[in-house]
Amino acid sequence: MDFAFSEEQEMLRSQARSFVTDRFGAERVAQLAETEAGWDESSWDAMTELGWMGLSIPEEQGGAGFGFLEEAVLFEELGYGLYPGPYFSTVALARRALDGAPEQLKRLASGGSRLTLAWIEGGRAKLLPETGMSTQAQESGDGWTLTGEKHLVPDASAATDVVVVAAGPEGLGLWVARCEDAKIEMDPTMDRTRRLGRIIFDGTPAEQVAGAGDVRSTLERVQMTAYAALALEAVGAGQAAFELAADHVKTREQFGKPIGAYQAVSHQVVDSYIGIELARSLAYWAAWCVAEGDERAPMAAAAAKSFAGEAAVASCERAIQVHGGIGFTYEHPLHRYYKRAQWIDSFDGFGSVQRASVATALLGS
Repeated sequence: MDFAFSEEQEMLRSQARSFVTDRFGAERVAQLAETEAGWDESSWDAMTELGWMGLSIPEEQGGAGFGFLEEAVLFEELGYGLYPGPYFSTVALARRALDGAPEQLKRLASGGSRLTLAWIEGGRAKLLPETGMSTQAQESGDGWTLTGEKHLVPDASAATDVVVVAAGPEGLGLWVARCEDAKIEMDPTMDRTRRLGRIIFDGTPAEQVAGAGDVRSTLERVQMTAYAALALEAVGAGQAAFELAADHVKTREQFGKPIGAYQAVSHQVVDSYIGIELARSLAYWAAWCVAEGDERAPMAAAAAKSFAGEAAVASCERAIQVHGGIGFTYEHPLHRYYKRAQWIDSFDGFGSVQRASVATALLGS
């Protein structure tokens, strides 16, 4: 069997690397992080023209009809370039909740919408809710309205539409609402390249996309895809931090030698390399399982997210350390990679949470 990426997938990787390198170098990302919007909206049109929004959307809905492996290539490269935009929230989170909403998929494939998912409220932060939601969906004429408040919504200010987990007359379900019909308040979060916000619904018009009978399986699919996507992003971010460290220790000299000649320094860089390579292997396995609908996909995605998130954090911490004083400065790009890695690691619970689910899958409850 050939486990390598196809020629077309490698061409997509090359295209993505050129895109983030040309449009989102370290200085550009730093500039965008300080703006009110936090991202370059014109990049969405460019990504749509490249066909990235519809990679896994069926051709009858205007997409390319590919699968998650093609998207996996993009997630790794966008993590490497620290892309500050709503691609993850749209493609990994919200898009997976819209399989039963063909018109919404058509809008997405054409670039007519930017999406996010709203599920957190109060003390409930898990992507798979075990109890009811205080956000309520009520029938109103031929449609629905939403009333309630969601917290820590990824890319809330950049999205045009939001998929909402809410309680309906028959139980939990999923609804889509226009962001312009709700009130959005941005939260002061650590990572300014992936911002979080609060969305307040007050009789907001909405369209139901999943009922009580489908919501659990839909959110399980969302969680599995999000874990795999974040593992790939973590690999990209961790790789970028490793390269920054490796380049620095080759050129920075102390006592007439590059500091990489000293074992206390070189071992740090080697440990990062090993961690990222292991994370990449797990992330690619998870991506394949998700793409193929393999029965091990939930376990593979949880294992990948757990390991890759921690590996990216460790890679960033080692890179900061070997850079010395400059690694702690705001002007250096490392702190932005570190913040993204920290967010990935904490998403839907830190690594110990995913490892517990892996243990349950292997050993039983």
